[in-house]
Amino acid sequence: MSNLKEQACEACRADAPKVSGAERSALLKEVPDWEVVELDGELQLRRAFKLANFADALAFANRIGDLAEAEGHHPALLVEWGKVTVRWWTHKIGGLHRNDFIMAARTDALAAG
Repeated sequence: MSNLKEQACEACRADAPKVSGAERSALLKEVPDWEVVELDGELQLRRAFKLANFADALAFANRIGDLAEAEGHHPALLVEWGKVTVRWWTHKIGGLHRNDFIMAARTDALAAG
């Protein structure tokens, strides 16, 4: 495995290639709790994290926000009582880039503590 959480995100251009189906399958093995969903015609990674209460969910969402700001790569976050749903995709290319899998792995690492 390539240890995605330790890899650096690369600056993404509007003409950057989306991950291929084969790349997506290989990368998903490294973030097995994530699923690929299609929303508004764009493939995205999605995972729901369960937490003890709303305060913990909000704190976790804020840690994800700090990570996103540090990388300049931002997810969609839905904060609910005891749950945070995270979706990563690359807006510039309208789909999935390797960066999204890196950020999913880093999000998993945040959740693990």
